[in-house]
Amino acid sequence: MTGTLTCDVAVIGAGTAGLAAERAARSNGARTLLIDPEYNGTTCANVGCMPSKLLIAASHAAHAARSTAMFGIEVGKVRVDGAAVMQRVRDERDRFARLTRESIADIPEHVRLIGRARFTAPDRLELDDGRTIDARAIVIATGSAPSIPDGYSNLGDRLLTNDNIFELEELPARLAVIGSGPIGLELAQAMARLGVKVSLFDRGARLGGIRCDRVHAALRSEIEADMDLHLGVDVEADGKAESVGLAWSGRSSGEADFDYILVATGRPPNLESLDLRAAGLELDDQGVPRHDRETMRCGESAIFLAGDVANDMPLLHEASHGGAIAGRNAVACPVTIKTDRFTPFSITFTSPPVARIGKSEEDGLVTGTADFSDQGRARVEGINQGVLTLYAAAPDGRLIGADLFTPGSEHLAHMLTWAIQQGQTATQFLEMPYYHPTLEEGLKQALRTICAATPIELPQDQDRGEPAGT
Repeated sequence: MTGTLTCDVAVIGAGTAGLAAERAARSNGARTLLIDPEYNGTTCANVGCMPSKLLIAASHAAHAARSTAMFGIEVGKVRVDGAAVMQRVRDERDRFARLTRESIADIPEHVRLIGRARFTAPDRLELDDGRTIDARAIVIATGSAPSIPDGYSNLGDRLLTNDNIFELEELPARLAVIGSGPIGLELAQAMARLGVKVSLFDRGARLGGIRCDRVHAALRSEIEADMDLHLGVDVEADGKAESVGLAWSGRSSGEADFDYILVATGRPPNLESLDLRAAGLELDDQGVPRHDRETMRCGESAIFLAGDVANDMPLLHEASHGGAIAGRNAVACPVTIKTDRFTPFSITFTSPPVARIGKSEEDGLVTGTADFSDQGRARVEGINQGVLTLYAAAPDGRLIGADLFTPGSEHLAHMLTWAIQQGQTATQFLEMPYYHPTLEEGLKQALRTICAATPIELPQDQDRGEPAGT
């Protein structure tokens, strides 16, 4: 097939970011073309957010069933049907993916092109079927893929990533997880609480990107209660007929056999097939085009990035926001409009969840920490564990960031992120109503510490009528 197609905006990739970019461009009057080899739905629906949360939900149910004795409730021996767990994961995952594909089908058929694209010039693409596309502006939204380090690629079907782990028909008996970032932490703990013997390995000494030492210590303690943890180690893998042998050395050393190895060492951008040299873009030291996060534009070109391929915040809400920014600016190019990005925040759905928001102590002068080991509502629920730290700027105590590992931190993180994005101070946040007894009250201890450390009038405590700093 040959021929040349023309459009105002061509979008490469039909994931979350690409769909948002195409929608934004078309709604602003552009003639668009959307290019994807499969139109199989988004990373979130197929291999990311949704299947992982389905597995985590099953692990929560198993853990809760084993934890009823503290309430005087006996349920007997808990048995996990691994095949049924994995079948539900796939069934519900497939439903989410189907709904995503159905939404893609709403895009006009003449807009959707099936194929892989590469640059032949800054304003021209060539598809693998021989067709060419001349576009006034181009959005790259090709997503990411699991990184497979040297030494693991020869493990065959014993090698797992988040792209194929949900295809397991049964839970393994022994699982090694390489990488303690969000994917590694979530899936390692979920598998462990479903009865899998899990060992977690990482070359670094920090779990989940947590910046506060106290929060990290609480997270580490919980993870070590669920599995064998080896930080600061190098690992070598040796494939066998029915298992994989691992040997590790560093801060600890040892050898063990596992049924599978889950590699969770990151998801680099999908850029190799695009031939970016022909696009004339300046690349950073990781091969990613340099771009402005407020416009998603690559230098002075008419090329924009969106989503995981931008290699900064690989999160669905950021992909959707970045895609919309890229799509609007692609239409207006060479004029671009800078858009304030969301306050950076991420959540890792461990139990309790980990959340990281905004800036850290290095960017501010005031911190406040709250320990949830004796927090009222958490103790009532039997989930009294974890720590959070808030970061604020002097001299007014304006909130700038937080690290959390507490019950309900996925919800507390949203409240804090909204407050930070609105520029609220610890005093203003403390003056809000707090219902009793709730987990939200656990924020007060940290907020009071910040208020006491800043030269401002302290609010009256709503519960006891005394200064909040006491």
